[in-house]
Amino acid sequence: MATQETLHAEKRSVKGTTASGKLRREGIVPAIVYGSKQDNYAIQVNSKQFFDIFKQQSSENFLVNLEIAGAKEKNKLAFVQDIQMDALSGSLIHIDFRAVSENENIHASIPISLEGESIGVKGGGLLEHLLHSLEIECRPSDLPERITCNVEDLDIGDSIKISDIDIPDGVTSRMDEHVLVALVAQQRVAEEEVAVETEGAEAVEASEGAAGTDDTEESSEGEGRE
Repeated sequence: MATQETLHAEKRSVKGTTASGKLRREGIVPAIVYGSKQDNYAIQVNSKQFFDIFKQQSSENFLVNLEIAGAKEKNKLAFVQDIQMDALSGSLIHIDFRAVSENENIHASIPISLEGESIGVKGGGLLEHLLHSLEIECRPSDLPERITCNVEDLDIGDSIKISDIDIPDGVTSRMDEHVLVALVAQQRVAEEEVAVETEGAEAVEASEGAAGTDDTEESSEGEGRE
């Protein structure tokens, strides 16, 4: 199951674009906490501390234990619902935290990883990873870091669907069970390269033949003029 990191925060009293920009320049990112039958309220967190926790996660949706200075409830279990980042600099712009309780379900997008070398790949096939994340529903304590699929038994033409995944107890998929996760296809790159090379060689031969004909015609015309 996913670990729950502790993140220090402070209740935020100043709001607005100017105030938020000043916070970011000081290494602080504006955020909001909502959900769990409570009023929304603004907080602020240290950008570096959040990034240090974020880099250890396999998904952008993860749980943290918020310790909020200045709030009535100083300790709050929260789900990182949304992270806004600057497209150019990569710096944090805003974070949405959704407060949750241990007895309520949460929705999350969990990465799917493939492990092992398949029989089909050993035989010259190509493993195609089609679905990289799974939409799930579970209690916070059951939230997995990732879903792992073993592909060693896949031969050329075989595939894995969501219904074939070994999903942990307490976790439910929110996606169609017939969606393909991975498959092993016949490797056709070598054949295509041969075809391209053959077509290229034929084009060169045709070009050389045309050039030879032109030379012959020019030579004949020259002899006639003499």
